[in-house]
Amino acid sequence: MRIVDVNPFFFPYMGGIERRINDTSRLLAARGHDVTVLTGQLPGTEMRERSPEGYDIIRLKSRFINVYNPPYISSSDILETLESLDADIVNYNYRWAPSYNRDLAAYRGKKVFTYHNMWGEGIGLQAKVSEMNDNRFRRCLNTFDHVICVSNYVRNDLIRRGLDPAMLTTVPTCLDSLPDIGRKEDDFILSLGRLVKTKGLDYLIEAMRDVDCRLIICGKGPESKHLAKLIRKNGLEGKIEMRGYVSEEEKTALMSTCKFFVMPSLFESLGLAAIELMSYGRPLICSDVNGLPETVGDGGVVVPPKDAGALSDAINSLLSDDERRTSLGDSARRRAESYNWDVEIPKIEKVYEDVLNR
Repeated sequence: MRIVDVNPFFFPYMGGIERRINDTSRLLAARGHDVTVLTGQLPGTEMRERSPEGYDIIRLKSRFINVYNPPYISSSDILETLESLDADIVNYNYRWAPSYNRDLAAYRGKKVFTYHNMWGEGIGLQAKVSEMNDNRFRRCLNTFDHVICVSNYVRNDLIRRGLDPAMLTTVPTCLDSLPDIGRKEDDFILSLGRLVKTKGLDYLIEAMRDVDCRLIICGKGPESKHLAKLIRKNGLEGKIEMRGYVSEEEKTALMSTCKFFVMPSLFESLGLAAIELMSYGRPLICSDVNGLPETVGDGGVVVPPKDAGALSDAINSLLSDDERRTSLGDSARRRAESYNWDVEIPKIEKVYEDVLNR
């Protein structure tokens, strides 16, 4: 098959969608398909190149407005380029770029949409803007032949919103490899990810008032200053360390030696970060939101969202029970291993083949 994967952002921009596109493009190319990634041109990148993984990348002339991360993007000649590529199947991955939405809706070839995030995701004004955008995007979504969902929760939510179940297939995002794991534990718990409101870190900081252990928070984002102020306000400077951005080497060392991870998110369609964390054989305490409990399964402890008391109780319970931490860590590793591209890539191929054969 000639496959074109469309997303406004791609490497060197690093995010969950971009990682999935790289993995699926690499693996589909290895299975004999002709794969092209069509994306916006980031500063300092070539308009056309062949990736070492065996697929082509075409980057379109683009404008960026840095109002959020990722920024607002508008690209030119999307429809014309798609038509010139004469793909058997096009897969689109984004909902927040009007120039892409318009041209993908107008494209008359066979096409699939991959739904990565929750409808109306966010809190406060962001949630309202997201809901408005998704309601507008619905007209574009209706032009697609099939929708791939990254979790059953996303699939069920779309069914609730009136989409035909026969048009929806769940294919989760997987890891491209699994790390070696060890049993060494250092005396700290770990939180990793972008520092944004939807990650629920306010509640974790509040919970740490009743926890006798060190917390390391890694990541950067717009909430960084607010979280640092909240730590100082609660007198937790000696208990909570904000490391900011960490290298891959330091990240691996932290994930390999922490007691466990805490992920108090307010929204998670799948929780790719949870899969990565569990792959290190450490349990996870997470919020009961969206697709996160489905992802974590028996690899951790699920608590109500926005509940600092429940968080502190769960943290203290795991800290005081070495045997349970070990058992949950083993389950977490097995859970991460179940997210296997060898199983999921054939499902993507089947979706594409079924769409082509209609």
